[in-house]
Amino acid sequence: MQEALGELVYAPWIYVLVALSVLLDVFLPVLPSGVIVVAAATVAAGAAAEAAGTAGLAGPAAAGTDTALPETFVLVLCAAAASVLGDLAVYRLARHGGARFGRVVARSRRLAAAQARLGHALRRGGGPLFVLARFAPAGRSVMSLAAGAAQRRTREFLPWSALAGLAWALYSVGIGYFGGQWLGATWLGAAVPVLALFGAGGLAACLVRHHGTRSPSPA
Repeated sequence: MQEALGELVYAPWIYVLVALSVLLDVFLPVLPSGVIVVAAATVAAGAAAEAAGTAGLAGPAAAGTDTALPETFVLVLCAAAASVLGDLAVYRLARHGGARFGRVVARSRRLAAAQARLGHALRRGGGPLFVLARFAPAGRSVMSLAAGAAQRRTREFLPWSALAGLAWALYSVGIGYFGGQWLGATWLGAAVPVLALFGAGGLAACLVRHHGTRSPSPA
């Protein structure tokens, strides 16, 4: 069963699903793109470890590591690239869309609330805070909106967006990978990494809000 799941995850369409979910959740923060990335990495690692152990190789953990690494690498690339493309799209819309795009954003209660909480902190925190905010709920959307609304140049925004997307992708795929290696492609193997993903998001949101309250208000 796990071997069949592994073959399913290795199919090309799963990478398209991962890329689309990450690309679109900057516009719809309710999409569970992080959960999809973690689940794909968990199933790939767990199924590979189980298949290698069944085949009588050196052991599930060691053999599964060699088998799952290419798929894991592709998952990281898909998630990171889609994250940057989505960020860039929202950044461009916010930079050139003006008040019309602002009204569209205001229709989303969750996004509007996140923008109110994190917007000031992101504007004052600079690049490193952009990376931290990538892990916070809706922080990615607010990060891109704030940069575009502040008319930051692309060469200032893009490197931090790329670093944030890569850090998030490495963390999400990494916890799913190790969850699958240690716990297998089971409900527990998927639940533990997802909880770790939510925990990182909650911690990042708290740190960004804390930074915002400590930042001196503009004159």
